[in-house]
Amino acid sequence: MEFSQYNVNALMYITPRPDLVFTEGSGMWLTDHKGKRYLDYLQGWAVNCLGHSPQCIQDALMTQSKKLINPSPAFYNAPAIELAGLLTANSCFDRVFFTNSGAEANEGAIKLVRKWGQLNKAGAYEIITFDHSFHGRTLATMSASGKPGWDTIFAPQVPGFPKADLNDIASVEKLISDKTVAVMLEPVQGEGGVLPASREFMQALRALTKKHNILLIVDEVQTGMGRTGELFAYQLSGIEPDIMTLGKGIGGGVPLAALLCREEVACFVPGDQGGTYNGNPLITAVGVAVINALLAPGFMPSVKEKADYLSKGLSHLSEQYGLEGERGEGLLRALKLGSDIGGKLVEAGRNREPLGVLLNSPRPDLLRFMPALNVSIEEIDQMIAMLGELLSQIKK
Repeated sequence: MEFSQYNVNALMYITPRPDLVFTEGSGMWLTDHKGKRYLDYLQGWAVNCLGHSPQCIQDALMTQSKKLINPSPAFYNAPAIELAGLLTANSCFDRVFFTNSGAEANEGAIKLVRKWGQLNKAGAYEIITFDHSFHGRTLATMSASGKPGWDTIFAPQVPGFPKADLNDIASVEKLISDKTVAVMLEPVQGEGGVLPASREFMQALRALTKKHNILLIVDEVQTGMGRTGELFAYQLSGIEPDIMTLGKGIGGGVPLAALLCREEVACFVPGDQGGTYNGNPLITAVGVAVINALLAPGFMPSVKEKADYLSKGLSHLSEQYGLEGERGEGLLRALKLGSDIGGKLVEAGRNREPLGVLLNSPRPDLLRFMPALNVSIEEIDQMIAMLGELLSQIKK
């Protein structure tokens, strides 16, 4: 089928899209309407933690869809109860509220800490966030984000989000006032260019927030669910935050996210929070399948092994082509290009024949890699070879 036979005009324009339609996916591979295959290092922006259409998600959807899809969040359902139990048993948190997207989870975190501030800190409401951070596309989460230019797109912003500098504890401390209720950060800034918070900074931040009796929120929408080599990225630093948000990988490709908190922070009362589809059994059954796969013996050690292998491969490319190195945590990595050729590499990779490779360039001088957590060594080698070929063409 030719692309011209698809009428795409009914879709609202929100981003430039290439003239192709993906029709199938399996593991690390996507197939388009013409049958061309692509090695996918986006995986829906770190969403497909087990790759495209894994058997465990197919089985969970099929089995649960025959039982119960959505009884309403006004009632308990078994998959939501099971998934909440698995999340709390494997983290430092006590309570879970399920949402449909990471932005919705972050909105919930903002509401929760403001409610906590009303009850415990004389109405304190400001949440210190960070330059170059990304927390979502709702009005409040855009205001919380430190993405350049976002302060004017839908102005006026939601007030109450002063910005500090990542890995600079003094920049955080100088923003703390009697209005401060929390600090919110991504353990690795994904959209900002795969910028990890250091272990020392995370530990200092936890100590500082405890000193001032303010809450610490980790936005693990991108870093959670095994992405960094631990089940949750905060575990890399040996700290215990007060609140965590999850999204992307928790559903393995279906719309599922979560807000988690410690018991002392769980201050919502009826009417404060809700959602028509939140925690429905069809989607939480998928979440159960995903977390059970991540908790299986040997799975997380294999993520660390693959992460080390990918890091070395990217470092070799950097040396070979005179680039500026690589960075990241686990299987969330970036290659620093040294010049603004990211867009050219993305396009060349997509257009490569006979097999394409899908890459992401959140900044013009950088590529970001978000493979499935069960990517094979052979698929890493294949991508490194493809990228080397593209670099040799573009850096002539």
